[in-house]
This record gives sequence, C-alpha cells and structure tokens, in this order.
Amino acid sequence: MSKIVLITGTSTGLGISIAVQAAKAGHQVYASMRNLDKRAALDAAAAEANVAISVLQLDVQNMASVEAAVAKIIDAEGRIDVLVNNAGAGYVRTLEQASEADINWVMDVNFMGVVRCTKAVMPHMRKARAGHVITISSVGGLVGQPFNEIYCGAKFGVEGFTEALASYVTPAFGINFSVLEPGGITSAFADNVMKHVMETGGMLEDEYLPTLQKYIGGATARADSDDIYQTPDEVAAVVMACMQSDAPPIRARTSDWGEAFCKLKTAADPDGKLQQAAVIERFLS
Repeated sequence: MSKIVLITGTSTGLGISIAVQAAKAGHQVYASMRNLDKRAALDAAAAEANVAISVLQLDVQNMASVEAAVAKIIDAEGRIDVLVNNAGAGYVRTLEQASEADINWVMDVNFMGVVRCTKAVMPHMRKARAGHVITISSVGGLVGQPFNEIYCGAKFGVEGFTEALASYVTPAFGINFSVLEPGGITSAFADNVMKHVMETGGMLEDEYLPTLQKYIGGATARADSDDIYQTPDEVAAVVMACMQSDAPPIRARTSDWGEAFCKLKTAADPDGKLQQAAVIERFLS
C-alpha cells in the first residue's frame, strides 16, 4: 500500500537516501528542508533514481513553518501516514566550553524539532487511528560519549519522548512510534559538526584539550573501520524496513556495530517492546 510520507532534513545525506528509497518503494514522498536553496542534491538524486518527490519548506525550529507544511500535505492528500524525523545536528564541546546559545540550539534542533513535528501530525494520525512516527536518534541516545554530553542529552530526551508516547498513544489510537539508532554515517553530518566547532572558537587551549585530542585521534582511526560507519543508503534501508513493518520496533540499532556498542543497555529488551508492555501493565491495566 502506498503511504503518504513526510521526511525532515532532506537537503543532504541520510534524508536524501530515505526520500529516494521511499519514493522507489511507491510511496508519495514529501521531502522537507529549512532552506529550499539547498534542494539541488535531492533533485539530482531523484532524477537519477527516476522518481517523483515533492519538496516542501519546513524549519523544525519554527512551529508555524512545521504546521504550514503539514497543512499543505493534508490539503493535498487528506492524511499523513508516516513522519520521519530526520533533521538534526551534532555538537562536540564540553559543557564548560558550551555557550548557552549553543546548548539551546542543539536542544532545539534535536529535541524540540522532533516534538514540534510530531505534535503537528498527531491530530491527523489520531483521527485516522493509524500512523507511524519514525525518529532518527543515535547510539548517543542510549550511551553517553565523551564531549557529546549536550548532543547525547538531546537524543536521550528523544528516546524518553518516544517511549512515553508509545506507552499510551499506540494502544489507544494505533499510532506507532520508533527510534532508530545509527552509529557513524558517512555523510556531511560529521563535517558540519567540526565546521561548527571551528566557527565557534575552534579547539580551545584549556585543560580538556589533551583528552579532546585523544578523542579526535580515536575518531580519525575509527573512520577507517568499515564496521562502524554506514552509508546513508544502508541506514535508509533500515528506515524503510521499519516503515514497512506491521509490528515496528520502538527502538532499533541500524548496524551490528551499534548493536554491540549498546548491548549493555539493550540486551534484555532489544526492541523496547517488553518495557512498553511493563509500563502499560503498571499504569493502564
């Protein structure tokens, strides 16, 4: 069955791959981005794949923009079957070094952006008694990592937000919620992280520098490991499998490396369904 799919953050990398794969699967895809001047890469990928993709302006940091994009789809299609919350931004800096403006930006893009988009589609999915919200989280949403405390905090928030919705909205209204947790992705994401670091003062000469250099050195070495980094197409294939599942997971890692990395957190309940059932039993039985 063809689905109406809204995807955020489709100007680069993973967002483009999800949009193209969803269109190739026969779905009606609405690919959104904050700045439509950056649509060239998406248009080129769609042309190469010989698929039609509708492109919308949507800024996840602006509720009016989110609501306007959702309204356009509802006016055209009458429903939204799947929302893919893909837009996000990385951040590498210690808490002491981070400005309040940067902290607010990271939380707003990665957490509040998900909240805004999910809130906007919920009334329509609830009315239909069906729908699926898929959010691209990270292994950083399960395991805190050096110099990523702000980013991990936002992604941990996304995980709790999703779990809570799945505990009562899913059984009451048939709307599914899933978080997918990639490790490294070979895309512009990491480059944008370092670009932001350099634009906001670069590597600071303080007591954290030796540890940061160790971290960056390890990251550089890990970049040569095939089992850590996935291509956007590989992660998008996991998104598509989740989208097409009749019983989608509440959470899932996108690679064997990610599965192993998060094992201590996820071994007892890999897909989150046992915890969901326990919460429903405790609070809603």
